[in-house]
Amino acid sequence: MRGKQYHPPLKLTAPWEKDAGFGRKLKTYRNHTKIIAQPGIVMKVLRRKRIVLFMAYFLLLVLTMLNLANYKWTKEPQQCNHQMRSTTYQGRSDIRFLYRPSLAKKRQLIYVLTTWRSGSSFFGELFNQNPEVFFLYEPMWHIWQKLYPGDAVSLQGAARDMLSSLYRCDLSVFQLYNSPGGKNFTSLGLFGATLNKVVCSYPLCSAYRKEVVGMVDDKVCKKCPPQSLRLLEEECLKYNTIVIKGVRILDVNVLAPLMEDPSLDLKVIHLVRDPRAVANSRIKSRHGLIRENLQVVRSRDPKLRRIPFVDPGHKANKKDGADYHSIGAMEVICDRTSRTLRTALNPPSWLKGKYMAVRYEDLVENPVKTLRNIYRFANLTSNHDIESFALNMTSGSSSSSKPFIVSSRNATQAASAWRTVLSIQQIKQVEDYCHHDMSVLGYERVRTAGEAKDLSKSLLTHSKL
Repeated sequence: MRGKQYHPPLKLTAPWEKDAGFGRKLKTYRNHTKIIAQPGIVMKVLRRKRIVLFMAYFLLLVLTMLNLANYKWTKEPQQCNHQMRSTTYQGRSDIRFLYRPSLAKKRQLIYVLTTWRSGSSFFGELFNQNPEVFFLYEPMWHIWQKLYPGDAVSLQGAARDMLSSLYRCDLSVFQLYNSPGGKNFTSLGLFGATLNKVVCSYPLCSAYRKEVVGMVDDKVCKKCPPQSLRLLEEECLKYNTIVIKGVRILDVNVLAPLMEDPSLDLKVIHLVRDPRAVANSRIKSRHGLIRENLQVVRSRDPKLRRIPFVDPGHKANKKDGADYHSIGAMEVICDRTSRTLRTALNPPSWLKGKYMAVRYEDLVENPVKTLRNIYRFANLTSNHDIESFALNMTSGSSSSSKPFIVSSRNATQAASAWRTVLSIQQIKQVEDYCHHDMSVLGYERVRTAGEAKDLSKSLLTHSKL
């Protein structure tokens, strides 16, 4: 044993441990040892992780709330004064619509309640010319054309529903009354579009500017490029006042649901005119009102007793038939107007402070004063250009030459033209239909043909409204 040399046992190293001597494995071990030896580093790393997780959670929460808000706003019906409005033309997921600024003041809605041949085309121009107003002329015409020959009374609900959409700047309702297979409605497809200052002015068309007062030439506007209803809706949303003029709502009570709606600030301006003047104008323009006359006459009560239309012994002709429908329609019109006047004389809560009656005769006799009263009621501001326009349009030297055309004329003379044109029998028939309306509005009845033709005697008295 002593003579033998001691040799330590041979240590075998695995191939993956050959670099251990250079510290690869031991280095890892030392690093862990270093981290464990310094707990402050561990806490610092953990704090950073917590901050990152908290920020991620907060961001997820914000995105979830925005998504819920977007869903709510696009599901609920919005007023036109809300710029954040979902239409059929925008995606609900488009977050840009969430950040549109709201309008500074609540949108004022006006409906001009009137009937055919009451001077309503001129009256509507007082709003059409105002640069602060988005004006629509007879939009319910599309309903009557599409649903012809439906009677006037049965179409009242459809007309009210259309108004509800239009006052919210939803113009897609026009597509409901488009012809099957027809092209999509455009800005020029709306009734009266080629006389509308919004449609014919910048930015929809370069032919006119909205702030410049003056009649629109329909031949010029017809050359404007047709714009989509989406663009017209966007224009509607820019205005704080929307005015719609219509002759197809026959009774203010039809509008009660809209006027009770807290999301709509709707007022009614009731334009009235001497029923005998209305009847005379209807006869004069009977060829342009054939369909409307038939639809109104079909709403008459067949059980009512009526006085003869012509003098005994008079031989009937085709003209008498056309005049029959023109004056016969006055029965329905005056009956529905009478309902409006009874409501206005004892107004319910939904009508108080929201109804104004304007006599056409007062407007043409004193246009500036009447215009200022109208604008004050509509929360609009009158100016010299608008007042000069009203004055010029009512003090022309000519008389009306074409129906349905607004032009400068002697409006006072036109207002009393019926007194020398209508027969005493026609006058008596209209007075029989409209005696209540005439009593409330301050229109005196006549006893003889001579009294009617005596233009030196005024037949106007004070209105009870």
